[in-house]
Amino acid sequence: MIEALPNAFAHQFARERGLSERRLRALVADGALERLGHGLYRKTDAPPADLDRIEIALRAPVATLCLTAALAHHDLTDVIALAIDVALPRSQRQPKVAAPIRWHRFQEDTFYLGRESIEVDDGLRLGVYTAERSLVDAFRLRHQEGEELAVEALRRWLRRPGSAPANLLAMARHFPKAEPALLHALRILG
Repeated sequence: MIEALPNAFAHQFARERGLSERRLRALVADGALERLGHGLYRKTDAPPADLDRIEIALRAPVATLCLTAALAHHDLTDVIALAIDVALPRSQRQPKVAAPIRWHRFQEDTFYLGRESIEVDDGLRLGVYTAERSLVDAFRLRHQEGEELAVEALRRWLRRPGSAPANLLAMARHFPKAEPALLHALRILG
């Protein structure tokens, strides 16, 4: 029965697959499962993974790594943040999580622009913004995140082979408040 379950899952998922509450408790007691948080479980023999990202993916399927978390994912910053930056559409409420999260609410009409996904556990995916979208967001929210973060990330991105400022500016056109600052920085760094 446990073999049919993914590495990480929510209580409801297990119940829908016929695993009783009693059986779940027994599997935890026997050491076959570990409890990640209220209603979340993971097989103890699963390969190592980032448990915070797993929790985010299980609690909020459309959650998307953004800002510093996304920039770090794309190797555009060395900043070690105290919390993981995660975006949700404005219409969604943020779930309760144990992971250190800094929630951001983005407009529905632009939320999915530049969004891709990464695998955080066997078959479990989490959204992350592309490098271009992450740069635009860093410039768009530079009053909160700091101009240095945006400029240094842009500098690193420009040094990469294949980086195309035209693609970056195409993304920036969807965010009118970010475009002028980004253009200015590109002129200085380019």
